[in-house]
This record gives sequence, C-alpha cells and structure tokens, in this order.
Amino acid sequence: MDRLRIRVVEWRTAEGEIRDWSTLSGDYIVGPSGNLSLPFIGEMPATGKTTAEIATAIGDELQQKFGLLDRPEASVELAEFRPLFVSGDVQTPGRYPYAPELTVLKAVSLAGGLRRAANSGIRVERDFISARGNYEVLVAQRNGLVARRARLIAEAGGQEKIDFPKELQQGADGKKLMADETAFKAAREKRLQVQLAAIKDLKTLLQNEVGSLEKKIASQNRQMELSKQELEGIGGLAERGLVVNARVLSIERSIAELEGKVLDMEAAVLRAKQDIAKADQDATNLQNDREAEIAQERQQTEADIESLSLKITMYKDLMAEATSLDPQAAVSSSKENAPLTSFSIIRETDGKTTEITAEENTPVLPGDVIKVGVAPVPAN
Repeated sequence: MDRLRIRVVEWRTAEGEIRDWSTLSGDYIVGPSGNLSLPFIGEMPATGKTTAEIATAIGDELQQKFGLLDRPEASVELAEFRPLFVSGDVQTPGRYPYAPELTVLKAVSLAGGLRRAANSGIRVERDFISARGNYEVLVAQRNGLVARRARLIAEAGGQEKIDFPKELQQGADGKKLMADETAFKAAREKRLQVQLAAIKDLKTLLQNEVGSLEKKIASQNRQMELSKQELEGIGGLAERGLVVNARVLSIERSIAELEGKVLDMEAAVLRAKQDIAKADQDATNLQNDREAEIAQERQQTEADIESLSLKITMYKDLMAEATSLDPQAAVSSSKENAPLTSFSIIRETDGKTTEITAEENTPVLPGDVIKVGVAPVPAN
C-alpha cells in the first residue's frame, strides 16, 4: 500500500536529446503481494528494496525489453506511505496517512484524542467524580473493617501478634490502621487483666478472711469446751449447795455467748465462701462476655465487609461505565488516580502478525494498527 511516484526518461546518444517516457511515469501502489505492476514491465518485486534499487531495476528491464542502446533513467520516490490504523477508545478511529517520526501519541492525536461522549462530557465527568469519591470512601471504610477483623481473630485465638493482610502493609493509611488496632488490642487486654486482677485480689482477701474466721471458730470452740468442762465440774457441787447458783448461771451464760459467736463466725465463713464462688463466677462471666463480644463483633464486621464489598463493586462498575462513555472525561477528572490508558501496536513482520505493548513515545511504522484502551484503576 505504499504509493511510489515514478518518472522515466531516456538519453538518446544518437539524437542527442532526452526522451520522456510519459506513458510509464506516474504514481503506483505496491500491491498486497509486495509487487509493482508497471506498463511494459509487468509485475516487479518491491518488498525489501530501496527506491534507488527499484529505479535501477526499472531502467534495466526497459533496456532489455526494448533492446535500447542507452539505459533509461528512472527516479522513484515515496509519494505516500501505506496508512496506519487507530482503533479503540479514540474519538475518530479509522485509517490515517503515515508520516515519518510518527509516535503513538501523535497517531492518537490524529484520531482526535481519547473518545469523548457526545454532548455529555460534563455529566459523565461529574458522575465519574461522584463514583470515584464514594469508591475511595468505601475502600477506606473496608480497610478499617479488614484491620478490625484481623484484630478480632487474634483476640479470639489468644494470639499475641495480629496477622494483618498484605493489602494493609503497603500504604501509610494501612500502616496507621494496623497501629491503631494493635494499640486498641493492647488496651482491651490491659483492661481485662486489671478486672481479673481485682477479682483475684478480692478472692485472696476473702480466703484470708475465711482462714482467720476458721481459726477464731476453733479458738471459740476450745473456750466453749473448757467452759462445759468447768460446768460439769461444779454441777454436782451446786446440787449439794457447795457452790452458789450464780456461778453456774455465769458459766452457762458464757457458753451461750460463745455458741452465738461461733454461729456468727460460721455464717461469716459461709458468706465469704459464697463471695469467693461469686468472684470465680464473675471471672468466668468476664471471660465469656469478652469471647461473646469478640464473636459478635467479628460477625458484624464480616457482614459490614461483605456489604461494603458489594457497594465498592457497584461504584467500580459505575466508574467503568463512565470511562466507557467518555474516557477523556474520566481522565481529566481523576487527577493522580487517573484511569489506566493502554496502548498496543499490531504489526505484521515477515508475514506474521504480532501485538506489541507500546507507550506514548513508541515509534509507529507504516501499516501498524494502534489499539487504545482506557480502564478505571483496579480495586485495592
């Protein structure tokens, strides 16, 4: 498809004049087979030859065909390179003439730049900005929930260190979430330990009190046994009138008081033991409540992550739709979070077609097909 401009002249030595081969002069297109079709000569191979080599071949063929004394001189120049093609997300895809030093960016410019939606660029850009903003907010919320879930898993398993996912270990925001959740886990554990330590101290105090009361009860029982022995010793004497009844009554009253104190102390021991049992139950309840709270928070966190993931997918699809409607509007609205613009070149070499990944400054050759694609930034 290269267009060659050919002009042939002949210097006639015998006549001393120049003869113009106007019938042969003109523009010719290299055919699909890579040959030139010329009058008088017919098919002539052009693939892989320079214009000077083609000019020499034309002169030789004419001289041999017509038996000329002087070889005709031919001039061959490229009048027009074979065209290139631009396809994909451009304003005007199609066929365009090739020019030397053409790059991918220049070719896209020939096609009108990235595609824009007709009469709706502002609306599409506004929709993209709105979807992008909601998308980023939801992604931030989801990252926070993912960090919380990692902390809850560590708390439920009694792990000292939180195993955060790799997606949070890349950026500054993720590292801050990790630090916050780590600090929160430490604070919760410290509060639980303080509460358990207070219960343990109360149990120790009550156990000491029980021990002290049991010693006092033993002492009171000993005193009461001695008083009963004393009462037995003077009981017979009182009956014979050898001891006054007041003495007997005093001992009996003392025994009754001792029995009352023992009963009070035994009741205090029972209360203390009940308080110890209650303290044990409080410690168990504290652990159970914490485990139940962790399980409930994790269940709610998983549900929130699932809900946010669905919303993120929705806004990602909305951004993709806006990008498909108007790639240029999406690019202009996204700033540093610009959609991904991809370029590739489909090139035929030695009869084989290959697709090459390209950039804006990649040189373009005649006959290349340039593919342009625009896609939103993938979800984090």
